[in-house]
Amino acid sequence: MSAGARYLERLNDGRNVWIGGKPAGDIREHEALRGTARSVAAVMDLQDDPELGPKLTYRTEDTGARANRAFQNPRSPQELAGRREAFYLWSAATFGVMSRIGGFYRAQLAAWHERRSLIAAEQPQFPDKLDAYFRYVRDNDLLLTAAGHDPQVDRSKLASELGDAYAALRIVRETEDGLIVRGSKMIATGAPYMDEIMVSPHSPKQQAEHRYAVMFAVPVSYPGLHLVCREPFHAEDTEDHPLSGRYDELDAVLVFDDALIPWERVFIHDDPAAIWKIRSDRLAGSLSIHENIARLLAKLEFTAAVGQELAFSIGITRFGHVQAKLSELQRQAESVRALLLAAEDGAERHESGVWEPRLAPLTTAKNLGNRYYPRAIEILQQLSGAGMLQTPATARELDTLAGGALAPLLHSAYGGADRGAPERVRLLKLAWDLVGSPLGARHELYERFYAGDPARTYAAQYAEYDKSALIARTLSRLGS
Repeated sequence: MSAGARYLERLNDGRNVWIGGKPAGDIREHEALRGTARSVAAVMDLQDDPELGPKLTYRTEDTGARANRAFQNPRSPQELAGRREAFYLWSAATFGVMSRIGGFYRAQLAAWHERRSLIAAEQPQFPDKLDAYFRYVRDNDLLLTAAGHDPQVDRSKLASELGDAYAALRIVRETEDGLIVRGSKMIATGAPYMDEIMVSPHSPKQQAEHRYAVMFAVPVSYPGLHLVCREPFHAEDTEDHPLSGRYDELDAVLVFDDALIPWERVFIHDDPAAIWKIRSDRLAGSLSIHENIARLLAKLEFTAAVGQELAFSIGITRFGHVQAKLSELQRQAESVRALLLAAEDGAERHESGVWEPRLAPLTTAKNLGNRYYPRAIEILQQLSGAGMLQTPATARELDTLAGGALAPLLHSAYGGADRGAPERVRLLKLAWDLVGSPLGARHELYERFYAGDPARTYAAQYAEYDKSALIARTLSRLGS
């Protein structure tokens, strides 16, 4: 059985996915979910491809079996470069528009596994628990997402200060078998399509919030866990909606209704400092962001390609202002590529033996991404003008409207400078799906905020930057 077939088989596990107030049932058959499920399965099958499989997987040292390269902590510059290539190939398979189908959180889990002894003094059980969980996820080729933000009830207050103590996920009580938790976490991107969910705070918790400071993992189908999804942006017709029909990576709020989390799945509880120590570890950050930037590169290359095709299709590439816009799309992609490679070129061997990519270029690329992508979408709008609004409702209308009597006129009206009407309409449909559809709007919002509040991420980069070395070099050159 192929990796994709095994994945689809796992989806039929009774998970509580709610869409429009109704249970989704078997997501392989649900009209809003099956298209994306099949797309995820197709990406999983790439691991079995004779040419791509060896690039996407590696042979584990402990079992000798092959596993997805996202689980590999690189021990050499060659392994670091191979890891980046795998991330890029995996992301490019969905044009970078499915961000959470395996890479980032798998890489983060692998990094935490590498650093599991970091908090052994504070949490003696953490190393063994995380080791067992990491091997389980890796060896079964499971897909992993995460949720860590509290609901946006009142951001001026701590979770413990809200009127309802269980608005945000909170420990209810301890039992012999585990923790009972109640409340919500947001947002678990792609959760309906995943196998596992890691839950932990994505920002520091204060000691007053210790009952909200819990790190655990559960299967998506776990009893007491409900996934409340946003409105799907799916489309059955992949010809007219090539992205929405295949890649609607649903976002979900997790609602825990007095769920019992077994102790072997509870990694940390009642210890905000320990959670933040492992979450903010520098090596873990650089290894996980490495995947982020490879995916961003794939997505920016996709938008640049769509922009180039739009310009070709209406013969505007000879105009200087158009060339400037196309050049900007190219500069975006090449800047991110350069930062990704610079991070690898500046990599150093960590004390653990892992080859650690330099964090500063990766952070820079991440912070540029939340500006680059909205600007790329704006450029596509400018290149197309009103073109994306002039397409027929379906591409088939070119030949079927009025019984086909209007076909010659329609093919003339919708033709392009370098292609016929069917090809140009398909391009415009793709561009609209990327720019103007609900899915497109979701992606612009996602790229702005997936890494957190941009103001905070920019401030964090400033705080972490080695300013003393920069100033010292400058003053030495001035002779001061």
